[in-house]
Amino acid sequence: MNIDQQLLSIIVCPACHGELSPSATDGVEELVCQGCGNAYPVRDDIPVLLVDEARKPD
Repeated sequence: MNIDQQLLSIIVCPACHGELSPSATDGVEELVCQGCGNAYPVRDDIPVLLVDEARKPD
C-alpha cells in the first residue's frame, strides 16, 4: 500500500470519525477503523471511503 502518511493522518472513518489504520491480508489492502471496525478497500492506492463499500466487522 502506497498511501502518503500525511493523508493517513487526516482522513477518518466516514461512519464514526474514528482513526483508520492500514491493513493488508491475503493481498487485500484495506483501511480499518479503530472505532467501529469497518474496513474500507484501497484500490490502486486510492482509499474508497464509502460506507456502502466497507466490509463490516465480524
